[in-house]
Amino acid sequence: MQEISTKPYLLRALYEWCTDNGFTPHIAVRVDNRTRVPRQFVRDGEIVLNISFEATSQLQMGNEMVEFHARFSGKSHKIEVPVSNVLAIYARENGQGMAFPVDAPPGDADDVLPSAQEHDDETAPVAADAAREAEAPEPAVSVPEKDKGDDSAAKGGKGHLKIVK
Repeated sequence: MQEISTKPYLLRALYEWCTDNGFTPHIAVRVDNRTRVPRQFVRDGEIVLNISFEATSQLQMGNEMVEFHARFSGKSHKIEVPVSNVLAIYARENGQGMAFPVDAPPGDADDVLPSAQEHDDETAPVAADAAREAEAPEPAVSVPEKDKGDDSAAKGGKGHLKIVK
Protein backbone atom coordinates (compact mmCIF):
# COMPACT_ATOMS: atom_id res chain seq x y z
CA MET A 1 0.00 0.00 0.00
CA GLN A 2 1.35 3.40 -1.01
CA GLU A 3 1.76 5.96 1.75
CA ILE A 4 -0.47 9.06 1.50
CA SER A 5 1.36 12.37 1.25
CA THR A 6 1.37 14.70 4.26
CA LYS A 7 0.60 17.66 1.99
CA PRO A 8 -3.23 17.47 2.05
CA TYR A 9 -3.16 17.14 5.85
CA LEU A 10 -0.88 20.17 6.18
CA LEU A 11 -3.16 22.16 3.83
CA ARG A 12 -6.20 21.34 5.97
CA ALA A 13 -4.33 22.14 9.19
CA LEU A 14 -3.09 25.52 7.95
CA TYR A 15 -6.55 26.34 6.57
CA GLU A 16 -7.98 25.66 10.03
CA TRP A 17 -5.21 27.70 11.70
CA CYS A 18 -5.99 30.66 9.40
CA THR A 19 -9.72 30.55 10.07
CA ASP A 20 -9.29 30.03 13.83
CA ASN A 21 -7.14 33.19 13.95
CA GLY A 22 -9.45 35.29 11.79
CA PHE A 23 -7.05 35.27 8.81
CA THR A 24 -7.95 34.82 5.15
CA PRO A 25 -6.41 31.61 3.74
CA HIS A 26 -5.02 31.78 0.20
CA ILE A 27 -3.46 29.06 -1.92
CA ALA A 28 -0.91 29.62 -4.68
CA VAL A 29 -1.46 27.10 -7.46
CA ARG A 30 0.53 25.95 -10.48
CA VAL A 31 -1.96 25.76 -13.34
CA ASP A 32 -1.78 22.89 -15.83
CA ASN A 33 -4.17 20.72 -17.82
CA ARG A 34 -5.55 19.12 -14.64
CA THR A 35 -6.44 22.45 -13.01
CA ARG A 36 -9.89 23.97 -13.50
CA VAL A 37 -9.88 27.74 -12.91
CA PRO A 38 -11.05 30.83 -14.85
CA ARG A 39 -8.23 31.24 -17.35
CA GLN A 40 -8.36 35.00 -17.55
CA PHE A 41 -6.94 35.24 -14.01
CA VAL A 42 -3.92 32.98 -14.60
CA ARG A 43 -0.54 34.76 -14.71
CA ASP A 44 2.70 33.03 -15.68
CA GLY A 45 1.08 29.63 -15.20
CA GLU A 46 0.03 30.39 -11.63
CA ILE A 47 -3.00 31.68 -9.75
CA VAL A 48 -3.64 32.64 -6.14
CA LEU A 49 -7.07 31.70 -4.78
CA ASN A 50 -8.86 32.97 -1.70
CA ILE A 51 -10.26 29.81 -0.06
CA SER A 52 -11.92 31.48 2.92
CA PHE A 53 -15.42 30.48 3.99
CA GLU A 54 -16.73 33.85 2.75
CA ALA A 55 -15.18 33.48 -0.73
CA THR A 56 -16.07 29.83 -1.39
CA SER A 57 -19.03 27.49 -1.40
CA GLN A 58 -18.90 23.72 -0.90
CA LEU A 59 -15.15 23.71 -0.16
CA GLN A 60 -13.73 20.18 -0.08
CA MET A 61 -10.06 19.68 0.70
CA GLY A 62 -9.48 16.02 -0.09
CA ASN A 63 -6.26 14.04 -0.33
CA GLU A 64 -6.14 14.40 -4.14
CA MET A 65 -8.15 17.54 -4.99
CA VAL A 66 -9.20 20.90 -3.56
CA GLU A 67 -12.66 21.68 -4.95
CA PHE A 68 -15.08 24.55 -4.40
CA HIS A 69 -17.34 27.09 -6.08
CA ALA A 70 -16.32 30.75 -6.19
CA ARG A 71 -17.44 33.92 -7.91
CA PHE A 72 -15.20 35.66 -10.44
CA SER A 73 -16.51 38.91 -11.92
CA GLY A 74 -19.94 38.05 -10.53
CA LYS A 75 -20.11 34.62 -12.19
CA SER A 76 -19.97 31.36 -10.22
CA HIS A 77 -17.27 28.86 -11.25
CA LYS A 78 -16.45 25.32 -10.15
CA ILE A 79 -12.76 25.29 -9.14
CA GLU A 80 -10.73 22.07 -9.14
CA VAL A 81 -7.09 22.07 -8.04
CA PRO A 82 -4.99 18.92 -7.68
CA VAL A 83 -3.31 18.92 -4.26
CA SER A 84 -0.04 18.17 -6.06
CA ASN A 85 -0.31 21.57 -7.82
CA VAL A 86 -0.63 23.63 -4.63
CA LEU A 87 2.55 25.70 -4.30
CA ALA A 88 1.71 27.33 -0.95
CA ILE A 89 -0.99 28.11 1.59
CA TYR A 90 -0.75 31.29 3.65
CA ALA A 91 -2.68 33.96 5.53
CA ARG A 92 -3.28 37.06 3.39
CA GLU A 93 -2.99 39.38 6.37
CA ASN A 94 0.52 38.42 7.50
CA GLY A 95 1.93 36.05 4.85
CA GLN A 96 2.48 33.25 7.35
CA GLY A 97 2.03 29.79 5.94
CA MET A 98 3.88 27.04 4.15
CA ALA A 99 5.29 26.53 0.65
CA PHE A 100 5.54 23.13 -1.02
CA PRO A 101 7.72 21.74 -3.80
CA VAL A 102 5.72 20.88 -6.91
CA ASP A 103 6.95 18.16 -9.21
CA ALA A 104 5.58 18.05 -12.75
CA PRO A 105 3.70 14.78 -13.35
CA PRO A 106 4.84 12.94 -16.51
CA GLY A 107 3.31 14.29 -19.68
CA ASP A 108 1.58 17.35 -18.16
CA ALA A 109 4.18 19.89 -19.24
CA ASP A 110 3.65 19.04 -22.92
CA ASP A 111 -0.15 18.95 -22.80
CA VAL A 112 -0.93 22.42 -24.11
CA LEU A 113 -4.56 23.39 -24.49
CA PRO A 114 -6.10 25.90 -26.92
CA SER A 115 -6.03 29.56 -25.97
CA ALA A 116 -8.95 31.23 -24.18
CA GLN A 117 -10.21 32.72 -27.45
CA GLU A 118 -10.54 29.23 -28.95
CA HIS A 119 -12.42 27.81 -25.95
CA ASP A 120 -15.97 28.67 -24.84
CA ASP A 121 -15.72 27.15 -21.34
CA GLU A 122 -14.01 29.74 -19.12
CA THR A 123 -13.24 27.15 -16.45
CA ALA A 124 -11.79 24.50 -18.76
CA PRO A 125 -8.45 23.07 -17.66
CA VAL A 126 -5.58 25.46 -18.36
CA ALA A 127 -2.11 24.91 -19.84
CA ALA A 128 0.86 25.92 -17.68
CA ASP A 129 1.84 28.76 -20.01
CA ALA A 130 -1.67 30.17 -20.46
CA ALA A 131 -1.12 33.62 -18.93
CA ARG A 132 -3.86 35.93 -20.16
CA GLU A 133 -4.67 39.65 -20.14
CA ALA A 134 -7.68 40.22 -17.88
CA GLU A 135 -9.61 42.66 -15.74
CA ALA A 136 -8.74 43.07 -12.06
CA PRO A 137 -9.92 40.04 -10.10
CA GLU A 138 -12.53 40.01 -7.35
CA PRO A 139 -11.64 39.00 -3.79
CA ALA A 140 -11.93 35.30 -4.67
CA VAL A 141 -8.63 35.51 -6.55
CA SER A 142 -5.43 37.51 -6.59
CA VAL A 143 -2.52 37.44 -9.00
CA PRO A 144 0.93 36.49 -7.64
CA GLU A 145 3.90 38.73 -8.30
CA LYS A 146 6.43 37.57 -10.88
CA ASP A 147 9.27 35.65 -9.21
CA LYS A 148 12.44 37.67 -9.68
CA GLY A 149 14.75 35.02 -8.31
CA ASP A 150 15.05 36.73 -4.93
CA ASP A 151 12.88 36.88 -1.85
CA SER A 152 11.96 40.57 -2.16
CA ALA A 153 8.34 39.81 -3.14
CA ALA A 154 7.97 37.27 -0.34
CA LYS A 155 9.56 39.48 2.33
CA GLY A 156 7.66 42.76 1.94
CA GLY A 157 7.28 42.87 5.71
CA LYS A 158 5.41 39.56 5.76
CA GLY A 159 6.27 36.14 7.15
CA HIS A 160 8.26 33.58 5.21
CA LEU A 161 6.99 30.35 3.71
CA LYS A 162 8.84 27.16 4.54
CA ILE A 163 9.37 24.49 1.89
CA VAL A 164 8.37 21.05 3.14
CA LYS A 165 9.39 17.85 1.39
